[in-house]
Amino acid sequence: MSIEQRLTELKLTLPALSDPIGTYVQAKQVGNLLYLSGKGPGAGVKGKIGAGMTIEDGYKHARATGLVLIAVMKQALDGDLDRVTDIVKVLGMVNAVPDFGDQPKVINGCSDLFVAVLGERGRHARSAVGMGSLPMNISVEIEAVLRIHD
Repeated sequence: MSIEQRLTELKLTLPALSDPIGTYVQAKQVGNLLYLSGKGPGAGVKGKIGAGMTIEDGYKHARATGLVLIAVMKQALDGDLDRVTDIVKVLGMVNAVPDFGDQPKVINGCSDLFVAVLGERGRHARSAVGMGSLPMNISVEIEAVLRIHD
């Protein structure tokens, strides 16, 4: 089953991508690796986990960020998501109060989505860390490295 078919089966719609807010590109290919810039969950999703936002809220935000990252993959690969061989590495950053320690539970929202959509190709190495703040006060930011084929 293609990745597009899997997205349809799961009733998932990829969001429209916004332009970068700085001097960078959405994705950069080096050899057979595709580096995805850090992305957030979308407009209007702001705040700190542990200060008015729960782990469950963060999980949903990380899942939404995963959909944004899949949209970036699709754009960078000229619409052909089946060129993704593996998600190699994910770095998840959680905007959280200082004593928050459940960053992995939050970033599981993205990781679980990648596995649901890509199957075994979606399993990856990962870091999930806490941050005192993130750009525009977003709740999570996630970047990824993929292996692709021609």
